[in-house]
Amino acid sequence: MGQKKTEDLLGIIEQRALKNRSRVAIGIRDPTSKMLKSAKDAHDTGYAHVVLVGNKKEIEAIGTDLEVIDTNEPEKVLGDLLRSGYVDAAVRGTAKASGTLAHIKKILNQDKLHRIALLKTSSGKPFFLAPVGIDEGNDLADKIAFIHLGVEHIRRFGIEPAVGVLSGGRMGDLGRDPRVDQTLAEGDFIVNRITEAGINAKHYTILIEDAIKESNFILAPDGISGNLIFRTLTFLGGGDGMGAPVLMDKHVFVDTSRVGGHYTKAIMLASALVNRNEMAINQDEARDTRYDIIKR
Repeated sequence: MGQKKTEDLLGIIEQRALKNRSRVAIGIRDPTSKMLKSAKDAHDTGYAHVVLVGNKKEIEAIGTDLEVIDTNEPEKVLGDLLRSGYVDAAVRGTAKASGTLAHIKKILNQDKLHRIALLKTSSGKPFFLAPVGIDEGNDLADKIAFIHLGVEHIRRFGIEPAVGVLSGGRMGDLGRDPRVDQTLAEGDFIVNRITEAGINAKHYTILIEDAIKESNFILAPDGISGNLIFRTLTFLGGGDGMGAPVLMDKHVFVDTSRVGGHYTKAIMLASALVNRNEMAINQDEARDTRYDIIKR
């Protein structure tokens, strides 16, 4: 464990996706030629067998030869497909966030959803970031849960996580603002707790530029700041976002932003996260039966 370098992460993910070629559903609302091409590219490259989930008439008006599951409710059907086993993984695509995530949470019996984003800096360094949902990571217990779940998932790629914990200021800023003081104290507390559990971690205060040099998993002070880091990097700073997997044991769901419209890498990531050792031997036959239930 830990023998592979973080810089090799994207290559590791790509090779695993090509090996798995998992069946991956992607939600489609307001389809564009760019979006459909990115799904087709993932399919043709061999990352996954891609299934489009959305209004078939709208999709075919643009043109595709991929499998299409016709629905006006991709937010619901994505979760249904995952639970049924008809697909191995799902990507949100342009399905609405709130409806999709609420249904995933309900149908897969998840008390709480934790997402960790896979990003790449403008210089090409990949790293993980959490929390990225505006309502996530708002208390100490949730932040610590994010680290433990995120570390477990990163280790699945054979990479040892190095966690960089951020807060709202430098140590020299103590006393300037109660909220800043709280984040600094929380940063120290979190690092002490997770290092006791054998996880490599350091509190970088507000110095994200130092954290990225040594860390491959960055924990933002809360979901709002994490979401802003993600958006600034990917939409303004020349970086790239490859999707945010929901951290679950038995199912693979990769959340994506509707901005950008390119989903090849998110599909690749979803396919790579599928654990082939847990798949049923007669899965294709099972899928046919289960999908009959969905269609009813």
